[in-house]
Amino acid sequence: MPRGTLPSRRYFLASVSALPILAFAGAAAARSLSGTLPWRAFAGDPPQPVNPLGWHFFNPDEVATVEAIVDRLIPADSLSSGGKEAGCAVFIDRQLAGAFGKSSRLYMKGPFTNGLPTQGYQGELTPEGRYREGLKAINDYCRVAHRKSFAQLAPADQDAVLTGLEQGKIDLKLSHGLSSRAFFELMLQNTMEGFFADPLYGGNKGMAGWKLIGFPGARYDYRDHIGKPNVPYPRGPISIYGEA
Repeated sequence: MPRGTLPSRRYFLASVSALPILAFAGAAAARSLSGTLPWRAFAGDPPQPVNPLGWHFFNPDEVATVEAIVDRLIPADSLSSGGKEAGCAVFIDRQLAGAFGKSSRLYMKGPFTNGLPTQGYQGELTPEGRYREGLKAINDYCRVAHRKSFAQLAPADQDAVLTGLEQGKIDLKLSHGLSSRAFFELMLQNTMEGFFADPLYGGNKGMAGWKLIGFPGARYDYRDHIGKPNVPYPRGPISIYGEA
């Protein structure tokens, strides 16, 4: 800065903000490491494997409904197990019982307005609230239309209900601006996540989803196979915690 001129606000803020950085850099430069690692194992709060037993969020009626739904969204065939056997319902249950279900890491204060179709649901209901209301509404609809709960319907009738929700032809009359189609899309998204997520989250049992698509999982290195398109990976998948 030229002599005799007053410091500008920008110059003052830039010089003051640099002081903590310089102080930190000086402390870091003075640190020496010998015979030890510069980090502590698991200091980054890694994901913890869920307990696969019991239910943490769903009640018995909801369990039956969700297991039937995930089994129709991902039906078992000769290539892979279905959504229920793969643990998709367990995955969703654990997610709803945690931070995802409560939207604890999202801004959830008003005002609430309808967003664009590409923005998804913008209302005040958390995922746990959407599931609690949506699953009840599905069973209420089925009992009126078919005199049975969703889980008691034949597979063809279950597919018809899910198709009606997907296409917006069945209106469950949900609250807080939640549409039937938006609730279907939430269930479909969470089911796919459960089928392809790491098994430590409760789904993808036996790594069925990874085996179906030939995904190697959390293997450290498979660069020798990247340049081989359309060639199946010769080794089985590995989970985050080394489960084969």
